[in-house]
Amino acid sequence: MSKNRVSRRQFLNYTLTGVGGFMAAGMLMPMVRFAVDPVLQAKGESDFIPTKQKIDEITTEPTRVDYTFEQVDAWYTSEESGTAWVYKDDKGEIVALSPVCKHLGCVVNWDSDKSNPDHFYCPCHGGLYKKDGMNVPGTPPIAPLDVFSFKEVDGFLYLGKAEPR
Repeated sequence: MSKNRVSRRQFLNYTLTGVGGFMAAGMLMPMVRFAVDPVLQAKGESDFIPTKQKIDEITTEPTRVDYTFEQVDAWYTSEESGTAWVYKDDKGEIVALSPVCKHLGCVVNWDSDKSNPDHFYCPCHGGLYKKDGMNVPGTPPIAPLDVFSFKEVDGFLYLGKAEPR
């Protein structure tokens, strides 16, 4: 036996402290994992979402382009859909506009109002936008339509995040 004998009181103190430490660690580890896990997860390769629209098929007439993407909310993954209005301007440059009206968030359509041809029209409150997405003065929208950033990959259109002008 060793010269330093452990008393019964010291033994119980060490044992209970050790068991309490393990229990505290067992309770804290899930909370720490929950806080740190999103930081450690690998991000996507790109912020651009692929569409089925071929670049060479884009015309000067705005065309509705639908796309889908995976959205992750904590542990739940869902497939969401989105829309953009895409066309080539007079300079031949691609323009991708958000379909969300800046008045109350309704969806605008191209050339759907017979009294205002060649305009984006919001059916909720009669909002009008010009072809370039600028709001028509005297109508409810207070700002122009948001513009998507985009890039071309293998001849297809990839859309980024819609940014306000």
